[in-house]
Amino acid sequence: MDIEAYRAYCLTKKEVSEHFPFDKDTLVFKVCNKMFALTSLKQWEEGVPFVNLKCDPAYAQELRAQYQSIKPGYHMHKKLWNSVYLLSGELSVTQIKELIDHSYAMVVKGLPKKLRDTL
Repeated sequence: MDIEAYRAYCLTKKEVSEHFPFDKDTLVFKVCNKMFALTSLKQWEEGVPFVNLKCDPAYAQELRAQYQSIKPGYHMHKKLWNSVYLLSGELSVTQIKELIDHSYAMVVKGLPKKLRDTL
């Protein structure tokens, strides 16, 4: 998956917007103003693409044990976020999309009921 495919897929989700809240490097995708995915554009340019995705804590541990390309979230809460490294080819595009979907669902689940109902 390249950066454009990643961006396009994130933007297909309902009520998603993209931001650069931290700096000009960190692309953040939010649903109803809550982060569910972020990445460093510089890392993609340097050939070390990874995305940070929210994850259920037990599932996060399972994924880290199963895949070398999934590590505790870089500069994130290590229990709730994974860094998914895309260079190795260990994960298929389908698997990456499923992880993005899971992250989105985790954030939506935590939204107030009134907001969830609009999605």
